[in-house]
Amino acid sequence: MAANEKVKVLIFAGGAGRRMNARSLPKQFLQVYGKPVIIHTLEHFEYHDMIDEIVIVCLKNWISELKGMLNRFGIRKVTIIVPGGKTGHKSIWEGLKAMRSSTDDQDIVLIHDGVRPLITDELIEANINAVRKYGNAITCEAARESVVMSTNGVDIQQVPNRDFMYVAKAPQSFRFGEVYGAYEQAEQAGYQTIDSSHLYGIQKRHMHLLHSTRNNMKITEPADFYIYKALYEAMEAQQIYGF
Repeated sequence: MAANEKVKVLIFAGGAGRRMNARSLPKQFLQVYGKPVIIHTLEHFEYHDMIDEIVIVCLKNWISELKGMLNRFGIRKVTIIVPGGKTGHKSIWEGLKAMRSSTDDQDIVLIHDGVRPLITDELIEANINAVRKYGNAITCEAARESVVMSTNGVDIQQVPNRDFMYVAKAPQSFRFGEVYGAYEQAEQAGYQTIDSSHLYGIQKRHMHLLHSTRNNMKITEPADFYIYKALYEAMEAQQIYGF
């Protein structure tokens, strides 16, 4: 651990949730047992001893509402809230730029979806330790079914061996200076990517694979929301009743 090293989290919650069919309420603000999804996500980092600060990229028109939620639910580690960009890539870049003046290059940043609330304390710690040991960490889950490659959506060009296939999840964690430089390079070159692992792949940077905990799902579509509610209920029952 470097002297004076800080561990920060960049939460991007700038999506409008069009695939959720929630016309007036973005998916990150949907309620699950009295709390918005984004609060469920934030609480894992708020209460984790290894996390120093949280930065949020949010829909511009929802920033005021979000601030009220943070106060209401006792989220105190948030130091910066900035408006998101038009894409996930742009939102991450806006967040990184907002962090630039107060973040050292050797600080650790965990980049995480606001709608991925089943993060665990163990996975947060594993990401931090992996960055310290390997330089970065891409949380991944082994593919459970065959993955096919099609460049046109009609013909299948390749079916890779499933034993070697993984799905990139989150957090995706880095030394701040390196990930800032990667997004700055993309900005200067004029291209965007799906997520940080995609960006690192394009730039041929080394990535360390970190195995995800189970059920680390992202709420994207209506079915995801109901699956999350069911999983949440099951975990609550397990804590209360021990099954």
